[in-house]
Amino acid sequence: MILPVRRWSEGGRQVWQRAEELGFHAAYTYDHLSWRSFRDGPWFGAIPTLTAAATATSRLRLGTLVTSPNFRHPVTLAKELISLDDISGGRITLGIGAGGSGFDATALLSGDEEAWTPRERADRFGEFVSLLDRLLTEDAVTHEGRHYSAREVRNIPGCVQRPRLPFAVAATGPRGLRLAARYGQAWVTTGDPKIYETGTPAESVAAIGRQIDRLGEACAEAGRDAAELDKILLTGFTPDPKRPLSSVDAFVDFAGEHARLGIDEIVLHWPIPDSVFAADLAVFEKIATDGLAQLGG
Repeated sequence: MILPVRRWSEGGRQVWQRAEELGFHAAYTYDHLSWRSFRDGPWFGAIPTLTAAATATSRLRLGTLVTSPNFRHPVTLAKELISLDDISGGRITLGIGAGGSGFDATALLSGDEEAWTPRERADRFGEFVSLLDRLLTEDAVTHEGRHYSAREVRNIPGCVQRPRLPFAVAATGPRGLRLAARYGQAWVTTGDPKIYETGTPAESVAAIGRQIDRLGEACAEAGRDAAELDKILLTGFTPDPKRPLSSVDAFVDFAGEHARLGIDEIVLHWPIPDSVFAADLAVFEKIATDGLAQLGG
């Protein structure tokens, strides 16, 4: 996870290229207008950043983790994604979620508008994902929905990846898990936010296991095998969040216990000094080069 906090000419390019050199399978970035403790510092747009990263790398998969309806519209997002998939040669994964209640949720509201309720957020998310799926797979789309419209929208030639670029759907609730089961090629979790501050690592592992079980149930209802979906854990939001980056052995233990649950992909934040994601860069790089080997491939 490479946060878009560096000017491209002042280390931004080098970080993405170094991620590829280290052998990472994929590199993602947040898709926000600003985020928490980074709000008053540099923060660049996700799509332009990924476009630049696509031209600076050749193998690395690239993507958002995650984008949301907070400030996106399916029609314009689809056009950008098709372009990005073309520029990257088919290396894009779209991480997508319902969005939170932070800065993105209110940045576009006028003075008399109120932030979306959780129900409205879920409603919008469902319509957003289904319309985006159509926009990325059909040459021409017309849609009149409750929240989004598309009138004779053309998206030719479509994605390089067929039938479209993969969706990694971030979800833990019933409605979101049903979306993941229907539209996702991957599923994303950050763990259980209810136990982030007060829970234990063991409780977190158990909670993620229950999430995977519920994903399996949603897939069964949709007529899909849950094994068809990659299962992605974005670290940094479980109890003892710095543990995976404290040493290679700590990472191997952390990754191994989550692999046994069924997690396929562990996402680590590239260290940012003097921030919530501060970590030893030398240890981080050694995890990339030695950690996977210790896990057996």
